[in-house]
This record gives sequence, C-alpha cells and structure tokens, in this order.
Amino acid sequence: MRIFVWFLLKILTPGMNKTRVLYVSHEISPFLPESLMASVCRNLPQGMHEKGLEIRVFMPRFGKINERRHQLHEVIRLSGMNMIINDSDHPLIIKVASIPSARMQVYFIDNEEYFHRKAVLKNEHGKFFEDNDERSIFFVKGVLETVKKLGWTPDIIHTHGWMSALMPMYVKKHYFQDPHFSDTKLIHSIYNSEFDKLDKNMINKIAFDGIDPEEISIIKDPTHSGLNNLAVQYADAVVLAADNIDPEITSYINQSGTPFISHNDNDSYVNDIALLYEEVVEGKSILVD
Repeated sequence: MRIFVWFLLKILTPGMNKTRVLYVSHEISPFLPESLMASVCRNLPQGMHEKGLEIRVFMPRFGKINERRHQLHEVIRLSGMNMIINDSDHPLIIKVASIPSARMQVYFIDNEEYFHRKAVLKNEHGKFFEDNDERSIFFVKGVLETVKKLGWTPDIIHTHGWMSALMPMYVKKHYFQDPHFSDTKLIHSIYNSEFDKLDKNMINKIAFDGIDPEEISIIKDPTHSGLNNLAVQYADAVVLAADNIDPEITSYINQSGTPFISHNDNDSYVNDIALLYEEVVEGKSILVD
C-alpha cells in the first residue's frame, strides 16, 4: 500500500522531486566578456534546466554590465535588506534579467558602494580593488539571504571561482541551523586567477559574523589558493574547472580527501556534472579523476 501511494504521488506531482541547484558565479556571459568561467556558467545551468533540474543563477551586478542592453530590472519584493559587513550596514538590491535563448533568468546582487564602479575587479591601473574581500562577503551573504526570501530551498549550491569561495563555509558555519540550507550539498568549481592576495583583515571581517577565526585560519593570508582551499575544506565535492590549477590547491585537495572531478569543457561535461550532482545528493561514493 505504501509503495502504491508513493508511486501515485510521483505520477500526480512530477515536479516535486526535481533536484534544485543554485549557481553562484562572478562571471556569466553574455553579461561579461567571454571567459572559461563565463561560458561554463552560461551553458551549465541551461544544460541542467534542459535535463529537468530546477535552477537559480546569481552573479554580482558589476557597473560594467549594461542594464539597458540586457534589460535588468529591480525585483522590489526581494530588495530592501541590509547586509552587515564588518559592522557597517550596506543596502542589498536585487535585479533580474533573462537570457531568452536559454529560457533562463539571472539574479544580480547589487549595492551602490560595492558594484556601481565602471569596472569588474580591477581599477584603471590594473590593480585589484582594495575592497574585493568585502565585495565577496557581501555577494555570498546577499545570495543566501535572497534565496531565503525567495522561499526556495536548494539541494545543491554550485559555486564558481574565488569570489564565491566563502559560500561553503558560510552555509556550514553561519547558516547551519537554517532549515533552508540544513540538507544542502556544496560543490565548488576552481578556476585559475591572476591575483595574489586580498585584504589581510578579511579573516577579522568574517569573524564579525560569529565565525571562529581558527575555523578559517587557512585565509589568515587571503591568497587565491587560500580562498579556494577554504572552499575545499567545507565543500562536499570539488570540480577542477581549468587546466594547470595551482599545485597548492591540488595538493590541499589530495590531503583533505574531498572528492573531486576534472573537466575539460568537452561535450560530456553537462552529463558528468549531472552524475556528480546525483552522487552528492544521494550520498554515493564519488569517483576521483
């Protein structure tokens, strides 16, 4: 009888059992120039949507993004919250745009102080912005708070690149008692990057959220490898999403025992990641490349 009821519910409510995946990246085409990350984060969500997964996609609303061309508009019901970063309030604005060819919406995390400058990560002299650490914290917390306000519970959060590398730690150390994320699995994709370090006080700014500095001591020196290693520390699985990943990161992955796969941006990529999602959600052992 129980089996019959379960089968009947599966027929009557086919959408209820869709795997829900939240994608978080600071580069997505066509909103920013083409790159490996921008391409992956444009095509992977579409591929999963076409497989029947339920997706949400988030990125920062950098000032370089042309709002008129891409038809961004504010989502009033989601905007209006304040994010506290290092004991200072910062208003959170949420915008959204569509990629018609992909039948996909992208949500944008916006704030005048952090994202309205007409650049992405570097100033006119090619130097990393001094507040990129705070922009990363604001972005990650803004995504999580917006997802809560949407009333949408992700089965998987798949982060891409260093700017969202704090996400696994925040979910497991700051939001661990929140029912929205209590069963959420974390996957982090690692790419190459040009920067060396962020603000040395980054660890103290994170500690302001009640997180023990000892639990994030790996970013006392907030390098690109350190941020990604922090993600590895708290992630359920890792994707090596580029060739020639920093040996400091690959060594840490091997030491940590965190399951990982590699991707070469080939035709089987979407299927490989879909299999990874299934293994992570169902708690199966993950084959390591």
